Amino acid sequence: MVAAQTGTETLVTAPSAMQPVVAATESKTAESMPMDAIEVGRIIGAWGVQGGLKIKPFAADPQALFASKRWYLQPSDQPRPAGVRPSAALPSLPLLLRVKQAREHGEGVVATVHDIDDRDAAQALAGVRLFVPRTSFPTPDEGEFYWVDLIGLHVSTRQGLSLGNVVGLIETGPHCVLRIQGADDKTAECLIPFVDAYVDEVDMPGREITVDWEADY
Repeated sequence: MVAAQTGTETLVTAPSAMQPVVAATESKTAESMPMDAIEVGRIIGAWGVQGGLKIKPFAADPQALFASKRWYLQPSDQPRPAGVRPSAALPSLPLLLRVKQAREHGEGVVATVHDIDDRDAAQALAGVRLFVPRTSFPTPDEGEFYWVDLIGLHVSTRQGLSLGNVVGLIETGPHCVLRIQGADDKTAECLIPFVDAYVDEVDMPGREITVDWEADY
């Protein structure tokens, strides 16, 4: 298995699997943040003079952003960039943006949305965090897994020895590495490359990963 890019919507892919085809879908409600909302990027500023947005996605292949026409918002957890102040055209942060169009532009994404139609209003959203429902992610092919779906899975060896649960992943370039923490928080974190040489099976319904690994590696 091989991994690609970074971010919770990143796909971890078996070598023979194809990339999923994206189908545009919309969340079913506009009144509240979905329970399965996943952070997939951030607005970094205005694009153009008619309210376009520049977005930094958290994956090099930002298909989750393109798969939903509703992007839910949360305030930035970083200080507002120097020189950027709240705009009178945008007195409060909206709950969501309804997307007109989004496309890749260089290493990021540019988008136009409803109700944001001038540069000041777009720039006022700089730093805002973007979320989409997990249910709107493109369906992965067989042998593909989103990072967010691997986190929390139990990991055991071929011999049935429990190593703990996946608490995160590390991008190393050619592949990703599973971060596994035992039930005892004092146990040292175990790092296992997510490749065929070490990963025998990912059982999503059973929430179990079986690995060819020894506890004392």
